[in-house]
Amino acid sequence: MTATPVWVQLVYLACAVCFILALKGLSGPRTARTGNLVGAGAAVVACAVPFFYLDLDHVVPILVAIAVGTVAGAVGARRVQMTQMPQMVALFNGVGGGAAALVALLELRELLPGAGHADASWFILVATAFTIFVGSVSFAGSVVTFAKLQGLMTSAPVVFPGLAVVFGAGLVGGVGLSTQLVLSPAMWVGIVLGLVGLVFGVLLVLPVGGADVPIVISLLNAFTGLTVAAGGYVLDNVVLLVAGTLVGASGTFLTLLMARAMGRSVANILFGALKGGSTLGGGEVSDRPVKSAGPEDVAIMLGYADRVIIVPGYGLAVAQAQHTLRELVDVLSERGAQVDYAIHPVAGRMPGHMNVLLAEAQVPYEQLKEMDDINGDFKDADVVLVVGANDVVNPAAKTTPGAPIYGMPILNADEAKQVVFMKRSMRPGFAGIENELLFEDNTTLLFGDAKDSMSKLLNAVKAL
Repeated sequence: MTATPVWVQLVYLACAVCFILALKGLSGPRTARTGNLVGAGAAVVACAVPFFYLDLDHVVPILVAIAVGTVAGAVGARRVQMTQMPQMVALFNGVGGGAAALVALLELRELLPGAGHADASWFILVATAFTIFVGSVSFAGSVVTFAKLQGLMTSAPVVFPGLAVVFGAGLVGGVGLSTQLVLSPAMWVGIVLGLVGLVFGVLLVLPVGGADVPIVISLLNAFTGLTVAAGGYVLDNVVLLVAGTLVGASGTFLTLLMARAMGRSVANILFGALKGGSTLGGGEVSDRPVKSAGPEDVAIMLGYADRVIIVPGYGLAVAQAQHTLRELVDVLSERGAQVDYAIHPVAGRMPGHMNVLLAEAQVPYEQLKEMDDINGDFKDADVVLVVGANDVVNPAAKTTPGAPIYGMPILNADEAKQVVFMKRSMRPGFAGIENELLFEDNTTLLFGDAKDSMSKLLNAVKAL
């Protein structure tokens, strides 16, 4: 293997440092845009460097593939709606895992005995097998999560008799084929291992339903990072090793944090449906009586409130009502009210979803309060305005053992003096269960499309 020039090693080191700085930048809303640009720039440089020091074959097809991928990625990212961001993350993640598996398969051909190279070490073969299997799992699983979130298939868990046995057989088969690939390398073993990984990835995600899907996306993201890191060993590429390790570590932490925010274990999220414990989704429309009001009545409640807390949710993103909401908050603030946004860790189906949505509307970062920081303030709030959220304020998480969301930390909206729910209908939230807060004496519902209702509410507040 040709030694890597010193200047290339230094450039790769700089790219690795940029990846670390990018990840640090993404940890806060103020620095997220800069962090994203730094990481993207480093990735472009890392991809360009091989053209300057390697004698590459098939340069034209490589450039064509890069051009096609660049155009497709740019157009897709610009056209995707904010509500479809989790689906886009799933697709990007799946492509990464699939690419790592394909590269490992191609590299396996060079590692076989008689390929003109020295016999590969057992560690390189282990990394190759790991990349093929886990990369295939990540690809197939990500495709299923995309289909669930996009509505191409049911979001409820898909289970069948013997699923656990088939799942276990797939895992044993993957480990067995990986062992054979290390002990007796053969191309057919690698191909079969990849196919088993695809099946295993589908079986891993099928039993997951409803609000648990984004957590699985994060887990699969960690899988992709680990496969990229292992691919770095196979290809002797330090940048892939560092980048993959960062993605794998951050994806793992994010998965654990999201599971904690849901009050669930990762094992329960993955396999809870086998015993009826998964967040199912769906649910029937309630016909229980509720107290509702028009925009003028709600405007009076807000206009005379000194402390208002906004709870944004997925419905806000669907209606694209964030700009009107910000204008309403500005009017209330000008009238002397203290207004903050309460952000649940998984509001909007993905961590940071609400932060990005509100940042798009130029909402000051100081008004965005995380759940742990604002939960103690709800008891002092005159009005809590819930816009498109449901499960994250559902008291069933605290009071109803056996409920799909039982044990999930929630925003304590039920402790406020008055709660206003902006809802399109009485259909339950993503967890598929009724929200008892809707039927409390201190709760008022404002029915209608969030954007239309918010516009009417804004006009009514201005007219006071």
